[in-house]
This record gives sequence, structure tokens and C-alpha cells, in this order.
Amino acid sequence: MPYAPQIKIPATYMRGGTSKGVFFKLNDLPEAAQQPGVARDQLLLRVIGSPDPYEKQIDGMGAATSSTSKTVILSKSESADHDVDYLFGQVSIDKPFVDWSGNCGNLSAAVGPFAIANGLVDPARIPENGVVEVRIWQVNIQKTIVSRVPIVNGDVQETGDFELDGVTFPAAEIPVAFMDPADGEGAIFPTGNLMDQLEVPGVGTLKATMINAGIPTVFINAADIGYTGCELQDAINGDSKALAMFETIRAHGAVRMGLISDISEAANRQHTPKVAFVGPPADYLSSSGKSVKAADIDLVVRALSMGKLHHAMMGTAAVAIAAAAAIEGTLVNLAAGGGKRNAVTFGHPSGSLRVGAEANLIEGRWHIEQAVMSRSARVLMEGFVRVPSDSF
Repeated sequence: MPYAPQIKIPATYMRGGTSKGVFFKLNDLPEAAQQPGVARDQLLLRVIGSPDPYEKQIDGMGAATSSTSKTVILSKSESADHDVDYLFGQVSIDKPFVDWSGNCGNLSAAVGPFAIANGLVDPARIPENGVVEVRIWQVNIQKTIVSRVPIVNGDVQETGDFELDGVTFPAAEIPVAFMDPADGEGAIFPTGNLMDQLEVPGVGTLKATMINAGIPTVFINAADIGYTGCELQDAINGDSKALAMFETIRAHGAVRMGLISDISEAANRQHTPKVAFVGPPADYLSSSGKSVKAADIDLVVRALSMGKLHHAMMGTAAVAIAAAAAIEGTLVNLAAGGGKRNAVTFGHPSGSLRVGAEANLIEGRWHIEQAVMSRSARVLMEGFVRVPSDSF
């Protein structure tokens, strides 16, 4: 019997921060996938190699982790105030869906370089040598991101000496500012509280800070669930009971935050909210064997993404950490020692990261003007991805 041939789609495989994904220009996609819907989702699933019951994504571009099962669609912005529109799709590894409910903060660092290299930024704005501010409209969460991309001889500078824990090799530094990062309509604390009592069947009643900044995140104390906050991936990801507990916490947090109406809906919304646990600063060895000293950090944080402990820290969760740390009385702020602060350095499984944010209480509502961190990005491969023409 005849089989449908493969088609070629222009694409770029990029690392951004501690993540990597497949980048597309919107108008390079097949016509059926240029609009949101089933065809687009099926195409991206096939590109990445999902759903895969083996959880390996061997027959696709994914690498079977939440950090590498990612897709990005970019186009010239429809807004005069922005250069590029950025749409992010988190592809499930073992289930047939793409989660469009949030942003990827790490891949945000790669958007500016891709946009410049692919003609999405006005050439008149690009210096021969210097830095260009790329104004990004994040479509998923309807927020602005400003990326400062270094330029040498008219091209994006990718190599450099900036080191990022969780990334093996140094590269050029790209400061990324997430403007007004409160998710949704601007309520940073959807319950109205800096700290809540979250009832989780089978676990207990936990102190929780539930925040919408960068990405909806449920923060809990590590000690309240039997951890220190210094755990590495194997300690969590090899424990099915622990993973089930975290998913239960996440589901009940999602209901309290108003993201879903029933915990049964959490299974089809894996990307958001995140769940993270925090503790006071402590000495530990990172996953690479690097020594992280309590004296060099303000707190320790571990976060789960797509059901597994992240190998470093999601960029959007780092924004949530920065925002929560800046507001006195949250669990993140208290773990860092309390008090007013506009930046924190936190320990994560791969090392440490410094993030900054400044909070202001305006007419009874907390406001974060921007959260800032430095990342790096690099093109890994460019050309075409191939998919069977009948797969979408």
C-alpha cells in the first residue's frame, strides 16, 4: 500500500538558558498549522516525537525531559511596540497534547537571537557592534519581555565567557527582563494571601505561597514534606510515591489558584502551575559535583516541571522566585531570611542563580515592575525538520 511521503519544514534547533527546543517562523509552517488548532498540535507532537509510551522520544527532536520537549513559533509582531511575537508550546512526552498555558523563561533568551538572525527585527535597529534591545510580545501570557542581545560585526554574538549553572559550556550573556510579570489579569496572589493553608488529601495541610508571576507557582516548605531543599533529581524522580505526592499538591494548588475547577483537569494541564519547595541556605554538592556554599546563597529551591524534578531551574519559575522573595511574608522571602530585598541568589540542583525583582504595594495590590536575570543562547542546528505529510 502507498504511504505518504515526508515533508520538510524550515526550523532551527536552539538552546536557551537550561532548555532547548525547535524554533519555527510562523509563515514557514504548513498552511494548516499556521493557525491554532488540532493540525498545529499534531504537527508539533510529531516533530518532537510524542506521544511516546517509551518516554524516550527517539523518533523526534525531543530528548524526553521537560527541558527539551519544547517548541517555539515566532513572527513579526503585530504591535508597533514590539519586534517579535513569541508563542511557546510545551509538548507532553507520553500524552497526545501540547500545553499552551504558559511561557518558557529559558527559551525566552533564544527568541531575540533567532529573531535577529531571521529578519524579524528591523535591520535599522541592529548596530554593527553593540547591543540591541529586542522587544518580545509573549503571546501565551500576554506580557512583554525585553532581551539585550550582543552584536559583533552585524551578527548575533553567541560565544563568550558567561557561565550558567546547568549549562556545560560558557557563552555570551543575554540579560532578559520580564516586564510586569504577574500572570493573567495581574493578580500576583490569586487567593489574596501571601501565605495560605493548602489542604492536600493524603499529605496534610501545608503552608503555601501561591503566586502568579512569570508562571503560576505553588511554593511549599521543604521541611513540611520531609525534605531539605538540597535534593538532586535522583532523590525525587526515582521515587514514584514522591512524584505522586507532588502531583497531588500541584493539582490542589491549581484549584485554589483558580486555574482549574476540578483536580481531574490537572492531568491535561501539566505545564502550569509549577510546584516548588524551599528551604534556608545550606551547603550541598550540585549534580556536577560543584560545591554550593550556604554563605554564597540566600535560600535553596527545588522545582518540578512536567511531573519531574527539574535539573536546574525553569526561567519562569526563577521569575516567580524573584517576585516572591521581594515581598515580605511569603515562604520564599522567609526562607531567604525575611526582610525587604530586591534580589536573591538561590541554590538549585545544578548550582546557583541570581535573580532580581522589586515589589511595590499600590492601592492594596502588589506590583512587580520587572524581574531580571541573565541567560545565554546558542544555535545548535538549522535547516529542516521532516515529518510524515499525513501526521497532521
